[in-house]
Amino acid sequence: MTTETPQLAISRVFDAPRELVYRAFTDPDHLAAWWGPTGNSLPREEIEFDVRPGGFQRWTEVSAAQPDLRVHVRLDLTDVADGELLEGVMYVGGRLQEGIEPFETRLRVEFHDEADGRTRLEIRQWLPERVARPSEEGWRQAFTKLDAALMNVQVVAAHHREVEAWPS
Repeated sequence: MTTETPQLAISRVFDAPRELVYRAFTDPDHLAAWWGPTGNSLPREEIEFDVRPGGFQRWTEVSAAQPDLRVHVRLDLTDVADGELLEGVMYVGGRLQEGIEPFETRLRVEFHDEADGRTRLEIRQWLPERVARPSEEGWRQAFTKLDAALMNVQVVAAHHREVEAWPS
C-alpha cells in the first residue's frame, strides 16, 4: 500500500443521478441491496455507518454458497464530501475464501455528474497485489447488482410521483 499508483482503477457510468449513486454507498439499506459479488449478501443488522470525516462504515458480507464465510469490512473514513467523495482505509477480515488473508486497502470513490442525469464513478484502490484481481472481479459483479438496484429505486420513485400527481 505504499505505492502512489493504485493497483485498481475503475471508471463506470451509471444511468442514475449522482445523489442516488452516492446514497447507494452511504445509506445502509441501499448498500445492503447491492454490495458484494453475485450471491453474496449483507445482513442489515450487521451494517453500521457514521459517514463523515473521522467516521466509519462497517458491515459483514455473507457468501450464499458458503454461509460460514463471513467477511468483516471496516472503512475508516478520512475524507468525505457529501455527494462527491468517500475516502479512507478499508480493513477486510473475518472468515475469507480460501487463499485470501485479511488485508487493508486505501479506497477513494469519486462521484461525477455526466450528461443526461447520469453519474461517473471513479474508484481507486491501493491493494496488496494478491487481491487486486479478485477485487476487480468483485467490483464488476457488484456493479451489475448496483445497476439493478439503481433502476429499481428510480422506477419506484417515478411510480410515487405518478401516484402523488393523480387528482384526489
